[in-house]
Amino acid sequence: MSVHRLTLGDVLSEHRRGRPLGTAVVDGDVRLSYPELGDRVDRLAGALAADGVGAGDRVLWLGQNSFRVLELLLACGSLGAVLCPANWRQSADELAHVLDDLTPRLVVWEESEAVEKARSQVSLDARWVRSGEEYEAYAAAGVPLAAEPDVPDDAPVLALYTAAFDGRPNAALLSHSALVAHSMALLHVRQMEDGFAFLACGPLFHVGTMMFTLATFQIGGKLVFTPAYEPTEVCRLIDAERCTQAFLFGPMIDGLVEANKDRRYDLSSLRFVSHSPEWDEMITVDSSPWCASGMGGYGQTEAGGMLTFLGLGMGGAGLAGRPSPLVHVRLLDPSGAEVPAGEVGEICARGHSLFSGYWNRPALNAAKAAGGWHHTGDLGRREPDGTLTFIGPRLRMIKSANENIYPAEVERALKAHPAVADAAVIGVPDERFGQSPKAVVVLADGASATAEEIIEHVRGEIASYKKPREVVFADAIPKKGYTPDYDALDAAHGGGAYPGA
Repeated sequence: MSVHRLTLGDVLSEHRRGRPLGTAVVDGDVRLSYPELGDRVDRLAGALAADGVGAGDRVLWLGQNSFRVLELLLACGSLGAVLCPANWRQSADELAHVLDDLTPRLVVWEESEAVEKARSQVSLDARWVRSGEEYEAYAAAGVPLAAEPDVPDDAPVLALYTAAFDGRPNAALLSHSALVAHSMALLHVRQMEDGFAFLACGPLFHVGTMMFTLATFQIGGKLVFTPAYEPTEVCRLIDAERCTQAFLFGPMIDGLVEANKDRRYDLSSLRFVSHSPEWDEMITVDSSPWCASGMGGYGQTEAGGMLTFLGLGMGGAGLAGRPSPLVHVRLLDPSGAEVPAGEVGEICARGHSLFSGYWNRPALNAAKAAGGWHHTGDLGRREPDGTLTFIGPRLRMIKSANENIYPAEVERALKAHPAVADAAVIGVPDERFGQSPKAVVVLADGASATAEEIIEHVRGEIASYKKPREVVFADAIPKKGYTPDYDALDAAHGGGAYPGA
């Protein structure tokens, strides 16, 4: 075992000794100190090992938020196994894909029609344990292992489904060391201090909630879990547990303001971003770089959460700030060469918080790690002051008169038009230029705009050569997963002649 190792289990072990009186988790009637959490994790790891869970095996959580997600993550980590908290809101077909793709050895689940149906659709040799009393009995019966397995800190421990490039998501694998590194960067930018308490009211299958959960764990803070966001309950928990941070964004904040309009709950412990006069009066507006910048930056699950922080580039020209201190970012062209400042290139990165690849996707992993860099699939631009701007996803490139035009950049300009509800850009063959950009536009309900008006708007947003030379109007943009189905758009609107095709 290397003296340089630091796994999530090592962090827990240190907290058991260094914070014996500190509250680790609160979840309903459950309230555990770090030693009590550690004891539960030891027994759970013993139960998992007795069921054959070992290095590289997957354990799946299908349910709402719970402290059990954290203890399962820690127990899996102590065995070299991987926990995947999946989106329990998915359809039966989507859940069946996860089961079939991940092939977990054990599934902890909350009863639902979708889970039951998904279970009937796949042939899976796995132990199923229902969350609640059955889970508690299962964990309590476990016998702690006599010897701690030697788990390297670069071993994957967390899988989160993301990146539906082809309409189906892929499980991004994050290691102990990647999660620790990301936590340390977030601790720095958020200026998390002793006594920090985080309310996990966002979904734990989302990296945004998970990254703050793990950063709070890293610093030995208090984690407060609630099954899902409910405004009155969130207000009550912030008041009762003196929460410092919670997973919140605009509409959720508006819900809290409405739920607490009679000021029955004291939310002043919450050190959060400014939002509205009513909200700012309820909380303590925080001055950390994270909150003062509006909690911005560029991130993705494959980076553990945030790859760049606006808080590290406040006042800069770039809308995504600067990279985390523990990563290295370059903007590369399709040949792998770095583009100069002011030019658009693919955001590529390497460093301590990057993921270990996708589960069971060798070809995709090789493509995403080409040249020794993680290719995010997203486009960005480095500004003259060195800060970064996120442009949008890179799905394909249009080559017009030897100029590179990225559909995502043009789409972003199109969607800035007040009459445009959605838009996609394809390349169509052009005898003079090789290709020219064509926009497919969906107008907002009740709005009107001509093709000429939209083209002129784009000319004002980005370089003139990038503007669409033709605009067609449609009722909807076909999608593949969450992104436009460019193949369908090409077929319907005459796309083709892409470079490299």
